[in-house]
Amino acid sequence: MSRPIALVTGASRGIGRAAASALADAGYDVVGWYRADASASATTGEAVMVRGGRFIARQVDVANEDEVRAGFRALRKTVDAPLRAVVCAAGITRDGLAGTMSSDAFDSVISTNLRGTFLVCREAIKAMRREGGSIVLVSSVAGVSGQAGQANYSASKGGVNAITQALAKETARLGIRVNAVAPGYTETDMYTSMDPSARAHVTELVPLGRPAAAAEVAAAIRFLAEDTSSYITGQILAVDGGLTA
Repeated sequence: MSRPIALVTGASRGIGRAAASALADAGYDVVGWYRADASASATTGEAVMVRGGRFIARQVDVANEDEVRAGFRALRKTVDAPLRAVVCAAGITRDGLAGTMSSDAFDSVISTNLRGTFLVCREAIKAMRREGGSIVLVSSVAGVSGQAGQANYSASKGGVNAITQALAKETARLGIRVNAVAPGYTETDMYTSMDPSARAHVTELVPLGRPAAAAEVAAAIRFLAEDTSSYITGQILAVDGGLTA
């Protein structure tokens, strides 16, 4: 029997790459979308294939409506198995204090993180409406409690949390579950690019005393994607080492 398909956006790095690997371990073939870095996407492909999965890469800017629609059309044409899981992990940051933040810095983060999530979810619902499945959005603790210097990012992730709950109510009758994970500080490019002193300071705030590994966040994504969480929808699962406790 063919393996079910999981679509992962932002699959070329960080939590997206870890999610693609975790879903391959769970028996999925993976369609991985990336925005710019084909080499990094190929590394994700290797991780999926070593786990027995097929990997299909496609360059898609999730903020571009035409590209998202074209990506779903290509998915329908190139795979013959059902799309059972969608993970929206594509996201960007452009931090700065609100008093000096440009409108472009605000709009670009909202466009990718929030509008892009909506565009992917809209097409995913169409693709999954007959057989059902699971959509998992990657939010952030910044969407639960807004962070100084991240008005744009916090607003985008707060919107992701709201979309999670709204879509869960809309799609439950179709057999589609919609949940989100809200990671805290996680060992990704965003975290490692922080100033070392700032990184040490924020790590001290975490009750478990360390950042998450991307694989730990991916384990929560896998749980929400699989049937073991079949009665869970509309939830935002914090994976933050106790930061928001």
